[in-house]
Amino acid sequence: MKKFFINKSLTLIKKNNNNLSDIKLEEIEYGLESLYLTYTKFIVLTGLAIILGIFKEYVILLVAYNVIRTFSFGLHATKSIYCLLSSLICFIGGVYVCEYLYIPLTIKILVSIFCVYCLIRYAPADTEKRPLINKKKREMYKVISVLLGCCYLVLICIFNKHIVSNYLLVGMVEAVIMIHPLIYKLFNLPFDNYKNYNFGHN
Repeated sequence: MKKFFINKSLTLIKKNNNNLSDIKLEEIEYGLESLYLTYTKFIVLTGLAIILGIFKEYVILLVAYNVIRTFSFGLHATKSIYCLLSSLICFIGGVYVCEYLYIPLTIKILVSIFCVYCLIRYAPADTEKRPLINKKKREMYKVISVLLGCCYLVLICIFNKHIVSNYLLVGMVEAVIMIHPLIYKLFNLPFDNYKNYNFGHN
């Protein structure tokens, strides 16, 4: 189904834009693949969250995760089934962790500090298909990611006695896992892909 969607879309795009370069077509193909995976995954996860009666909690965790993920970027699964399974663990399983696991404030602070350190060290983390070759953008994304991590740390402390503290913590942890070199190594994917490019265009 994914290949059918991408091939049909590319055929239509080529038909209406016959002057596109191979590089541009590769970028469009990557975008279409991301779009397909995002929407199909979202439909499945949202449907399951509704069935399980955790839709509101699922949305809160999704937002907490994506606020940082938007700027820190990170790993994308190479197969749609891996993407779906990891999302089920993160956003459905993550809700139950937030709701039922008691996490002392000291642990929350230590974990949050470690997450901020990882954001300083590794964000933004690119992919082979989407290398972040622009130095200024990388620096900007890093600064925003770190500032968001610090904001999460403060909010986690402020709302410690409220369940939202857990959602902020778990969302940040999940976003940081996606940028850590170990997760790239686990999936046998290259890290810091921008280093393979000429920096003359930064």
